[in-house]
Amino acid sequence: MADPESPGEHGNAALLRAAAAGDQQAWESIVDRYANLVWSVARSFQLGQSDAADVSQATWLRLVEHVDDVRDADKLGSWLATTARREAIALLRKGGRDVPAGSAGDFVGHLGVQAGLDRVEDEPDAGVLRDERDATLWQEFRALSGQCQQLLRVLIADPPPSYAEVSAALDVPIGSIGPTRKRCLGTLRRRLAASI
Repeated sequence: MADPESPGEHGNAALLRAAAAGDQQAWESIVDRYANLVWSVARSFQLGQSDAADVSQATWLRLVEHVDDVRDADKLGSWLATTARREAIALLRKGGRDVPAGSAGDFVGHLGVQAGLDRVEDEPDAGVLRDERDATLWQEFRALSGQCQQLLRVLIADPPPSYAEVSAALDVPIGSIGPTRKRCLGTLRRRLAASI
């Protein structure tokens, strides 16, 4: 059985070597490939836009500093996810604060489409209905456990992260991701059905 990260990772070793040698196009390719993963990990800690941007920037800086230290180029996504998680935790500890509520815009829109709640677009009052739908979805999402909120935020990255990347981002066993995802989405669906 192939490594779950292998299919989309072909060429990471060459990209890392080229980036280390100063090839700007190689850096851009790496950033294009993993920017959404790094961003979703930062946002999974319910950081605001500016704090998530700081975490993202710090993660990329760590890669620049340690580009020659990445032992397994095929695991670059996991390395970046772990680094983003550590940077987010460090930011929260440095601020001596609890995790802020954050904004739901990107999450609500994505999950709303997945849940089939986007069918109101053709109706005359589509904007009002969409806003009500989003508010309900966000309210029910916030009622989920912190673990569920964090997992679902990371899983909606585009392109979708591998389970190895999710495991590294959240420091959870790979085998628990699928069952936890199923449980969290089931809980969210039940809550949404009860609120309609």
